[in-house]
Amino acid sequence: MSRRAPTQFPFGHLTADAGASADPVLVEIVQGSLASVEMEVETAIGRTSRSPMIRDAHDFRAGIHDRLLRKLTGRSYSALVHPVARDFPIEEMREGDVFFHNDVYRSEGGIGHLPDLCVTVPVFSGGTVVAFVQAFGHHDDIGGAVPGSMPSNATSVFEEGLMVPPIRLWDAGVPNKAALAIMTRNSRMPESLAADLDAECSACLMGARRLGELFDRYGVETVESCFDAIISRTTETYRREILSQIPVGSWVWEDYAEHDGVDEPMLHTQRITLTRTAADDPDGERLILDFDGTSPQAKGPINHCGDYSDGVFLKKWLAPILRNLADSPERMAELDVNEGIVPLIEMRFPEPGTLLTPVFPAPTNARTFVILRLLGVLAGVVAKAVDGRMPADQETIRYTGVYGEDLEGRPYLMREVLGGGSGGRYYADGEDTIHVVPDSRNLPTEFTEARFPFRVESLSLAVDSGGAGRFRGGLGYEKHIRMLKDGHFMSIADRSILACWGVKGGLAGQPFQVTIDPGGPAEREVDALADAEPIKAGEVVRIRTTGGGGWGNPLERDPALVVRDVVWRKVSPAAALASYGVVLTGSLDDDSLSFDEVATAAERADRPAPSEAFFDRGPGYAALAADGSAYAAVDLV
Repeated sequence: MSRRAPTQFPFGHLTADAGASADPVLVEIVQGSLASVEMEVETAIGRTSRSPMIRDAHDFRAGIHDRLLRKLTGRSYSALVHPVARDFPIEEMREGDVFFHNDVYRSEGGIGHLPDLCVTVPVFSGGTVVAFVQAFGHHDDIGGAVPGSMPSNATSVFEEGLMVPPIRLWDAGVPNKAALAIMTRNSRMPESLAADLDAECSACLMGARRLGELFDRYGVETVESCFDAIISRTTETYRREILSQIPVGSWVWEDYAEHDGVDEPMLHTQRITLTRTAADDPDGERLILDFDGTSPQAKGPINHCGDYSDGVFLKKWLAPILRNLADSPERMAELDVNEGIVPLIEMRFPEPGTLLTPVFPAPTNARTFVILRLLGVLAGVVAKAVDGRMPADQETIRYTGVYGEDLEGRPYLMREVLGGGSGGRYYADGEDTIHVVPDSRNLPTEFTEARFPFRVESLSLAVDSGGAGRFRGGLGYEKHIRMLKDGHFMSIADRSILACWGVKGGLAGQPFQVTIDPGGPAEREVDALADAEPIKAGEVVRIRTTGGGGWGNPLERDPALVVRDVVWRKVSPAAALASYGVVLTGSLDDDSLSFDEVATAAERADRPAPSEAFFDRGPGYAALAADGSAYAAVDLV
C-alpha cells in the first residue's frame, strides 16, 4: 500500500464469480466493441489534430473505463479517471461534459509531466453515467521556461509550464472559452494546442456516443456483467499463465538513471524487491513490488509521482513486462493489460521524498528516466527469478528536436520521439528501432523538410549499436540532419553513459549519442540533457539512439548469423571478430563473405570465461560507481 494517504474512490471489487452469468458470446461482442470504439477515437484524433507530436508522431493514447473507474481496454496504457471522479461527483455530471487536467500532483499518478494533457468524457445511458472515454497525449508546448515545456535543468514544477487541476472544459456541450484562452495564451504554439484539444474533445465525445449505443442496445446491467467478465478473465489468465511461471520467493535488483540535469552524473537508484507469494498466503497469491532503497528525489526533473491511488497507474504501466513469461510470442501478443491485473500486484512505496514519491513542487518533466527504467528493473528482477527467461534491456524513447525561426522568419519547434533497439530474448534477437509508445513513429522526412529549415540527409540503423549476444540486441537509429538556418538543438534523453544491459552473458548495447558537425572543424558532442545547443546553418546533427542489450554468450551465436548481420550492415566486420570471435573470409564487395570455421573455433576457445555477473551494464557503470566496479552486488545470482 502507498504510505501517502489514499484518496477514496468508488472502486468495485470483483468476487470470484464476477461476470460468471454473462453470455460468453456477448462478452466477446462487448470486448470487440470496446476495442472498436477505442480505435475509432484514436483514428479521429490522428486525422483531425494539428501538432506533429500528436498527428504525425502519434504520441497519444485513448482508453475506456467503467463507472467504477476500471480500465476495460488492454491494447496499451492510459491515464486515470480517478482525479476527475475525486473532484466532480459522478451524479452531477451531464451529457456533453468534457473534463480536463494535466496537473501531475493532482492526477493520482496518471499524468507524468505537464505536456501530457488529458481529456475525459462521461458516457451516459438512461441519464446515468455508465462509463468514461479518455484520451491523453504529449503536446508540443504548454508554457514554461523553454520551448517544448521540458526544461532539462528545472528545479521546480513551476518552471515546467501551466498546471491545470481537473476542470470542466466543456459544460453540457458548451466549451469553456475562458479556460481555453488561458491555456493557449500560455503556449508558444497556441494554434496547434487549440486544434489538438478540439480534436481530442470531439473524438472522445464521439466515442462516448458510440459506447452509449452499446448500453442502449443490450442494457446497462448486461453490459456491466460483461465488463466484470472481461476483467475477471484477465485476472485468472495472468494468475494461471504468468504468475505460475515465477517460483515462490524473493529477489532484489536495481538499475539507475544517470543524470538529472542539475547535479553531476551519478547513480540515481531505482530498486525493486520482488516477492512471489504462495497460493495459501492470507492476502492471496500475488506479486509484491517493494521500492524501498530507491534514491531520494532528484533536484532535477527526473522524478515521478507513483505513489498515488496505491500505485494503480504503475501497476498497469509495468504489467506488460510480465507478458514475456507467456508460453510463446504469439500468446504474449494476445494478453491484454486491463484492470484485471491490479489485484495480482501489490506495491509498497518508501516514505515521501524519493524518485517515486516526490514532494510538491519537485520537477517531473523528464520522468521517463524513472518510469522507463522501472520497466527494465522489473524485467531484471524477474529474470533473476526465472533464470534469465526475460528480454535484455531497452531504452526506446527520448525527445530530440530543433527550434528557432524558419526561412520566412516565423518561429518553429520540431520535437521528435525517436525509438531504439529492444533487448535480445532467450529465443530471438531484439527488434530494431521500436517505440515504447504503441503506434508511435518518427516524423516523416517529407513532412519535416517541407515545414522546417533543415534537410534529413540520412536515416538508418546505427551499426553495432545492439549488444552482442547469442541473441543480439536490436539496433537504434542513426539520423543526420543538416541545418539550413541557424537554430538550437534540444534533447531529453537518458542512457548516454549507462547502456542498456545484457543478460545471462549478453553484452550491453551502445548508449545514446548526439554529435554536431561530425568530422568537421567544429565537431562536438552534445549532452543528452540540452535545452538550447546552438547549431549553425550548414552544420550536421548526428543522432544515434540506443541499442538493446544482448541475451546469452555472444561466443555461442551461430557464425552464419554473424556473417548475415555483417552483410546486412547491422554488425561491422571489426565487431564480428571483437564481439563474436568470428573470423571472416571473402569480401562484402563481391558477395563472397563467409567465415573460417577452424579459425573461428580457435579464436573462441582462446577467449576468457564470461563474467560471473548475471547482467552486463557496459563500461559506463564503472565510470559512475563509487568503487569503480564493473557490476553491482545485486547483479550476482
